Amino acid sequence: MKKIAIAVLAVFMVAALLPVFAAGSKDAAGGEKVTLTMGSWRTDDVVQITALLNEYKKVKPNVTIEFKPTINVDYNATLRLQLESGTGPDLMYARSYATGAKLFTDGYFADVTDIPGLKENFTAGNRAPWTAPNGKAFAVPFNAIVQVVYYNKDIFKKAGVAIPQTWEDFLKACDSLKKAGITPLSNGLADEWDINECFMMGILPGFVGGAEGRAAYEKGKVPLNDAKMVAAFQAMADVAKYCPEGFSALTYNDSIALFATGKTAMWVDGSWNAGAFKDVPFNWGTFALPAPAGKKAAICFHPDTGMAYNKATKHEKECKEFLAWLCTVEGATVSAKFMPTGFFPMLNAAIKIENAHANEILALTQGKLQDARFVWERFMDEQPSGYVLMNQGVISVMKGEKTAKQAADELAAGVAKWYKP
Repeated sequence: MKKIAIAVLAVFMVAALLPVFAAGSKDAAGGEKVTLTMGSWRTDDVVQITALLNEYKKVKPNVTIEFKPTINVDYNATLRLQLESGTGPDLMYARSYATGAKLFTDGYFADVTDIPGLKENFTAGNRAPWTAPNGKAFAVPFNAIVQVVYYNKDIFKKAGVAIPQTWEDFLKACDSLKKAGITPLSNGLADEWDINECFMMGILPGFVGGAEGRAAYEKGKVPLNDAKMVAAFQAMADVAKYCPEGFSALTYNDSIALFATGKTAMWVDGSWNAGAFKDVPFNWGTFALPAPAGKKAAICFHPDTGMAYNKATKHEKECKEFLAWLCTVEGATVSAKFMPTGFFPMLNAAIKIENAHANEILALTQGKLQDARFVWERFMDEQPSGYVLMNQGVISVMKGEKTAKQAADELAAGVAKWYKP
């Protein structure tokens, strides 16, 4: 009997304590305290994105969002593994086009089509990279980046070299710098992805005619080994002699260091590194990769990051509220302020950018044809991937292992195995 009395007393004590624990999970306004996790491939952005998320906490005091990035080259595989095992983040960076769409069609990304502000505040073109084949949106546009040429103004001035206006002028500038004893470019091949994404896909809009030119390949109107594509591969072969000695073994970080220490005159890369050179001891700027003579000026303005949420999250309401905030002018303005330098909001409104170099880069997009990275929308869906084929081709021509025509032929033949326009 005594044991029963003790047990009953224990039950009453637990019951009495329960409201205390529940109250501890509420904020001062009485709302449930919720912690969300955010996945990303940007390990360099912990400080900035954490600051951004702290600003959101002022809007929603009961919601804490923890930024938990993964090394960029591992992100796709790691994220899929997390989602498949039920350990995925609540919110996450979503790749544009096919890579992100696949996670949606496989049932991991939630449908965000009806998020308030998405249709109203983003153009159809800016929503398209995160729209699945069935017309449903799987992510809110978060930011875009630009492929540019970083250049050392002091070296250019001393060598008497002007900003090139055509591709032919670009090669002449490289030649003049090399003759003056200056290494023109700091790009290398060791990490593989950057020479393709930053350089090759940076020049392609100018060589093929922007988004309209790319669409001609996607619709089968022109083959992937036509004269324009061969010329682009040849352009990559031509710049190899202007890269540092031993450039095949040069890593991405090596390239950054060479430019930052003034040992090279230029570096072709993305706007996301604009913040890396704030303390360098020389004047620097950016210019757009020029198109061949007679072609329209063009630039790669790439829709880089969307924000998706996990279909299996236990906090759907809070995830939707955060995405809706990103779809407001207020959210985009805060994002622009705290986003790493060189990432640009895509909201259809005038958003103030504080950094002078970022403004300079954004200005380069004006008055030019624009396009995303060439293979992103249509040529990455199956194997062999157009991305891999192009990447291998660029490296091969720069090493002198293949001709530009061979690289273009292999790209066309590989994609033709599965892509039928």
